[in-house]
Amino acid sequence: MTIHKEGRSLLLYLLVILIAANIGIRHFFPSVALAADITLLLSGVLFLLVLQFFRRPKIKVCQDEQCVLAPADGKVVVIENTYEDEYFKEERKQVSIFMSPLNVHNNRFPISGLVKMFKYHAGKYLVAWHPKASTENERTTMVIERENGVEVLVRQIAGAMARRIRWYVEEGDTAEQGNEFGFIKFGSRVDIFLPKDAKVVVDLQQKTKGGKTIIARLPE
Repeated sequence: MTIHKEGRSLLLYLLVILIAANIGIRHFFPSVALAADITLLLSGVLFLLVLQFFRRPKIKVCQDEQCVLAPADGKVVVIENTYEDEYFKEERKQVSIFMSPLNVHNNRFPISGLVKMFKYHAGKYLVAWHPKASTENERTTMVIERENGVEVLVRQIAGAMARRIRWYVEEGDTAEQGNEFGFIKFGSRVDIFLPKDAKVVVDLQQKTKGGKTIIARLPE
């Protein structure tokens, strides 16, 4: 287990602020021991909560070109046929994974292939499960094309708390299934748009592990 690079500077700043706050409480209110103890306890809890959010567990990816792996830890909140109007301009199978602040938030390539398209969209910060979040929130859209021409669209969506999307990919890159391609801070969602003949093998409310859980099987 390591700490993700996106959280290292934030954790350092937070630690400095919390230490300063505790020193200040003890200096200006030396006679109120209870206040100092409560401040210390709350500081420890807050730091541990933020620390666990930026954890980066090591995983063993079982690559399979016929499978679509979960791009993130979280819970399946949408499985439905949806008209995708940004790239495909047709109906696709949509699977959405919601990441709470308690989940690991690094995002992984669900399949291997060529990054055929990548685009960032500025936007709103509606709660991640809002129906319009997929088209109105800050987001990125990435299309990965397999060697046989099958395409899968992956969309990172910021939520009400997540106001910073990071990505480490651009058009023309080679995607390797299970490798990290991005990160979303503090609660968010990832949508995946699959071919209509893909077989979804997860259920609503099922928990997923990024790079490990199989969410669908693609056509040959």
